[in-house]
Amino acid sequence: MVIPGYEDDPLAVSEEWLALPGFWPAHLLWLAEGEDVDPEPGWFGADGADTEEAYGTLTDPAAWPVLRLPLQRGHTILILYRNFPEDCGIDYYLTHPSWDRPRSLGSIDGHFAGPGLAWRELVHIAQNPGTGPGVTALHARLLLLLPVLGDEALPPDAVKVVESALAAIGAPPQTRTVLAEALLDHPFWEAPPWYFHEPDASPLSGGNATPRPSRVLRCTGNWSPRTGGFGLSLDQDIRLAEALGTVS
Repeated sequence: MVIPGYEDDPLAVSEEWLALPGFWPAHLLWLAEGEDVDPEPGWFGADGADTEEAYGTLTDPAAWPVLRLPLQRGHTILILYRNFPEDCGIDYYLTHPSWDRPRSLGSIDGHFAGPGLAWRELVHIAQNPGTGPGVTALHARLLLLLPVLGDEALPPDAVKVVESALAAIGAPPQTRTVLAEALLDHPFWEAPPWYFHEPDASPLSGGNATPRPSRVLRCTGNWSPRTGGFGLSLDQDIRLAEALGTVS
């Protein structure tokens, strides 16, 4: 696999690693940590040894895992473990064959960027996989994308939705609620509002064309890569809004 910006790096398509016994705590344990919460692998239904082994696999500098989540309208989300020996992190990208480059949804590292998804987008993506290769199971898609979620307007059933996904991976009943609540309380950023950008109907440039509104959400978070638009054409913008479930 070749991703622009990573041409010389040892990328390896790795969806099969979701089956590792300790994969889910290796991917998500940090997200649940907080001042009053100290999660353990057992909360995910895994043990410590399996989690350590899975974490070692995911962070191996010799092979950088890439997980693909196919979306509707030909889009794909790529989750890339950036395994420099002294600078590990996870990069989330949104791609499409017609785009000139991937667009960032967030980075999980010491210089983090995010959030990259609103709740309504996350749920739509989880429930509506595309036809391309990669992860298609609803529960796995939702849990894989939780690290780039950030939304002030979580619905009342958000915890129940995450609980259901945790049940599907074998998390024990006694830990699901507290774990779901912790996973929704991101340790890197506050949950910001999202909005649709509505440009001024009177162009200041003096041109005749009226600026068009985008149906792709923007984020108010200071560290989000989605504070502005993606710089897409009209057709590309519409296709992306359909893939993210925000066409109205």
